Amino acid sequence: MKPLLPPPVPALLQRSGDQLVDLGRALLVPVEDRSALMSGAQRAWVRWLPYVLAVAAVATLVPVGTVVLADNYGLAGGVAGGLALVQSAPLLLAVTRPLQAWWVMAGGTVLGAVLTAGSPVAAGPWPWPVPTLLGYVFLMVALALRERGRTLFAVWLVTLVTSIVVSDLHQPRAGETAAVTVALSGAVLLLGWSVRGRGEAQRLLAEQEQISEAERERSTLLEERARIARELHDVVAHHMSVITVQADSAPYRIGGLPPEAVEEFGTIATAARSSLTEMRRLLGVLRSDGAAPDRAPQPGLAQLGGLVETVGQAGVRAELTVAPEVTELGELSQAVGLSAYRIVQEALANVVRHAPGARAEVRLTAVGRTLLVAVENSPGGRPGVEGGEGTGHGLVGMRERVRLLSGRLETGATPAGGFLVTAELPVNVLGDTPR
Repeated sequence: MKPLLPPPVPALLQRSGDQLVDLGRALLVPVEDRSALMSGAQRAWVRWLPYVLAVAAVATLVPVGTVVLADNYGLAGGVAGGLALVQSAPLLLAVTRPLQAWWVMAGGTVLGAVLTAGSPVAAGPWPWPVPTLLGYVFLMVALALRERGRTLFAVWLVTLVTSIVVSDLHQPRAGETAAVTVALSGAVLLLGWSVRGRGEAQRLLAEQEQISEAERERSTLLEERARIARELHDVVAHHMSVITVQADSAPYRIGGLPPEAVEEFGTIATAARSSLTEMRRLLGVLRSDGAAPDRAPQPGLAQLGGLVETVGQAGVRAELTVAPEVTELGELSQAVGLSAYRIVQEALANVVRHAPGARAEVRLTAVGRTLLVAVENSPGGRPGVEGGEGTGHGLVGMRERVRLLSGRLETGATPAGGFLVTAELPVNVLGDTPR
């Protein structure tokens, strides 16, 4: 086994050179975002805050910097004013383009150090006057909120190297502002980068939660549709079985049939059996949970009385009222009866979960060829468990069942503080042709 040796010197030099090139490129290529800082905030005053702070900083630092450069560093009034403007005005640009503003301010800062170094009467701290230091630190905040981490490190590295070089040029006059500038700029950049990273993480988490919620809703909808399809399969399979039996037995029950009629009945029976086979195959796909098929007959309006009694055992006093118009409709199709039963079942289950101790009233009426199902409950007698043990499928299942029958569903709170569910189900009496 060969010993692990450090890489050769040329490779290290090449790697270091590549890293320096990357840092230099980071200083030349800003992020593509050109929007103003805090432009994504919901509150208007937060969106305007960067502009207000930038204007206030420039309005303060330009006159103060002019006076400091003229009085403490012996610069002419025009030179002092122009230099103070170059060192402070980029803060306005920093609201939208902080990296470009840094290039302007960095050049003005170095220019100020060169001009003040040659002044024989300079009495202020050197190389960075206090107004220049404050403007530079403010700019670091804008940079930290916008640029990438590599760019921030390159900016701080340039600040460090520039401070060291400028201080070494006039070592006897160098003060503590160079060290303060390096320390403050590094601290502000690190803190701002951390705050921005935390904000981005929270934003991504919120987006992921929205995506997850949408996926949960979609999954709930698909599960309800699959459950409804399984139930309707049982309804349709029953009728297809009846058709098969009648078609197979017709030649034996009806005497004197011509051969063409016997052949036609055989074709009908074969088609019905084929349809049953395809439906069972479809049911196997829908039963993705691997559960065994339920052989119990599907419930309908006749089973609502037992459902209401069962809810009463769970602490909800429920009453069932069936108007005479419903019985005049005759025997309803199984799809309508099953949908009405499931809607009442889900509505009463919600009462048990969210309003235990309440009174519930189930009303069945009819207007023309439309079955009206209403479930209304009073306010709960004691607090319910929010969410209860439900799956969140209740209202979704109701809407899907009503949509399947081209009906209408309304849900909402009552003036008394309870809740009302109303469903309108168009009726097809057995033997009618659906329209």
